[in-house]
Amino acid sequence: MLIRIARLTTRYPRIVLAVAFALAVLFGIVGATASAHMKSGGFTTDDAESTRAAELLADNFKGATPNFVLLISSEAGLRDPATVVRAHELVDALEGRDDVSGIQSFWTSPPTMAAALGSTDGNSGLIIAELDGDETQIQQTAGELTEQLTGTSDGVTVRQGGVAAVYHDVTEQITHDLAVAEAVAVPLSLIVLILVFGSVVAASLPVMVGLFAIVATLAILRMVTLFTDVSIYALNMTTAMGLALAIDYSLFIVSRFREELDEGLEPVAATIRAVQTAGRTVVYSAVTVALALAVLSVFDLYFLKSFAYAGVAVVIAAAAAALFVLPAALVLIGHRVNALDLRAPVRRMFGREPHPTGPMVPEKTLWYRNTKQVMRFAVPVTVVIVALLLALGSPFLGVKFGYPDDRVMPASANSRQVGDTLREEFPRADSGASGTIVLDDFHDQNAIGEYAAQLSKVDDVPAVLSSAGVYVSGRRMAPGQPEMANDTGAYLTVATDLDPFSPEGSAQLDQLRAVPAPAPTLFTGAAAVNADSLAALGAKLPLAGLLIALATFVVLFLFTGSVVLPLKAIVLNTLSLTAAFGAMVWIFQEGHFSDLIGFTPVGYLVPTMPILMFCVAFGLSMDYEVFLLSRIREEWLARRARRTGNEYAVEDNTEAVAIGVARTGRIFTAAALLMAIVIGAMVTSKVSFIQLMGLGLTLTVLADATIIRALLAPALMRLMGPANWWAPKPLARLHAKIGLSEEPEPTARVPEPAGHR
Repeated sequence: MLIRIARLTTRYPRIVLAVAFALAVLFGIVGATASAHMKSGGFTTDDAESTRAAELLADNFKGATPNFVLLISSEAGLRDPATVVRAHELVDALEGRDDVSGIQSFWTSPPTMAAALGSTDGNSGLIIAELDGDETQIQQTAGELTEQLTGTSDGVTVRQGGVAAVYHDVTEQITHDLAVAEAVAVPLSLIVLILVFGSVVAASLPVMVGLFAIVATLAILRMVTLFTDVSIYALNMTTAMGLALAIDYSLFIVSRFREELDEGLEPVAATIRAVQTAGRTVVYSAVTVALALAVLSVFDLYFLKSFAYAGVAVVIAAAAAALFVLPAALVLIGHRVNALDLRAPVRRMFGREPHPTGPMVPEKTLWYRNTKQVMRFAVPVTVVIVALLLALGSPFLGVKFGYPDDRVMPASANSRQVGDTLREEFPRADSGASGTIVLDDFHDQNAIGEYAAQLSKVDDVPAVLSSAGVYVSGRRMAPGQPEMANDTGAYLTVATDLDPFSPEGSAQLDQLRAVPAPAPTLFTGAAAVNADSLAALGAKLPLAGLLIALATFVVLFLFTGSVVLPLKAIVLNTLSLTAAFGAMVWIFQEGHFSDLIGFTPVGYLVPTMPILMFCVAFGLSMDYEVFLLSRIREEWLARRARRTGNEYAVEDNTEAVAIGVARTGRIFTAAALLMAIVIGAMVTSKVSFIQLMGLGLTLTVLADATIIRALLAPALMRLMGPANWWAPKPLARLHAKIGLSEEPEPTARVPEPAGHR
């Protein structure tokens, strides 16, 4: 199949590139609006108790779950005439919209409610409302209201907040961050590629393919939004992966193309051979990454599902660009691929010899000597590195998980500033930590009052609000809120003094659930949402782990014919991720380097991020594992074929590992550096867990290409010796029939087709 693809693209290179250019323009047009159709939630399941409770509240109690806040501030005070006039104008503007309901304000609500809507310093007041619609609609409405109502006039400042405003601000921030990340990653990648290839022309080709993959990614994301919910947070990750993988795959193919030219092949034949060999690595690398990302679809949260859908599509786009667009460009460029070599003048400037050309001699490389030295001290190298990785991962033992709120945004965002003010100045109005209990189709007010009284006796519950009354420590302290009950049922609001994401907050939720209720209850609020999210993730986690391990095992078995090497790869990948997870807890949970990176530590991690990082990093690590082991196996088989017995099996294994690393080390290290640049550019984001993802994956990729592939993997392969290649006889026979190989089939020298230039 690969040879047919190569022959097609080399026979009609201009047509292929013209079609690619037309597709790039079309993709750019289609993908331009992708972010506007993506959503900012997806951290809970549709059938979770907290989700069903929220839906009942939204359907039956307008204003029960306010998601939009206007913070009005004035140094003159809340009763100043200018402040009062401005507040009434805002209320009138909100009441004039059909998609806004449940409007309450410090200036228009009854005294019992108004007291909670004024700040402790008397200079700020709130207008709260509920915007109707799904996540996309409410963030669009929030954007419109922000433009119309916020700003400063006559000494009165109006800022927006609430969930709807956070959704809107996140969408705006992610879109901006994407442009910044690409502006950082593309030029840096080009510089590194020039250092790797020397030639400006050769270095430009992977960047060209990467840019094609980016526009294809945006178009794919836009199409996926037509059929299912896609998280806005997938935008940075998938476009970064599109660029990183496209550069990665192009690096393999361009490097092999240049090698074949050095061996004397003409451009067409060299292109076919490059696609036939390095292209095979690209195909199966894409399969492994796609399988790892597809595992995310087993989770019921659309935040993770969207990464599965978009991620698989992005991998396909990057691989297709490398296999179709790149070969066509290589044929037309031909020997000019080595043009504009910047290394030669630099070497002459420092009085050094020109860069050596011709076939590489593995035994003369630094990679070979380093690998032999590592294998000479295999036991101490293994012990030290494993101990180091486990030590780096130890902070993960103290990980805490919590639902994201406005603090994922930078302090400069208005929705974040309003959130901070709510937590500091409006203790009774900050519903972020409060819980809500829905009693569907229940109407006994006396029973509701008794239930509220018992709930208020739970430790660290300052008050419980209900239609029957406001209860504190079991006593009715104020009249009830009639709007908290109707012919569909009733709901209660439980205030709390605890962090809902802390162990104490979780324990309090269990205590509240244990209070005997007069009817079936549905809990929602921060603590309940967090508990439901963790339960949904925990239920699917074993299946996801099994699937990703099985996919890894099958692909590596098909490549190597061994059952030992796939198990080793799983262990090594897990070790490298353990260190990254520990670093993420130490940095993002505990707050080290928060000022340098630019985020607000909240004492916990978003629970979906370790799972997402695990699947993505596992797939990316397999990229280099396949590339490395295929070359080692090729050398092992060649050496074994020259032996009639097993007396040199240990030496053959050691030499095969050293030569395999020597042949691939420079390439996979360069590929890892390029991927680290592209993914690391996400650290420039202003959304904290996008920064976490970027930094975590960057550390994982770099550790995998250096500590794991260059040190620990060779040491373990030396310790296992010939057992590396063992498989039970039935599986060995199966591999002989269906196994995959990187060994190229003989390719005749293909004459240049007339008129291809």
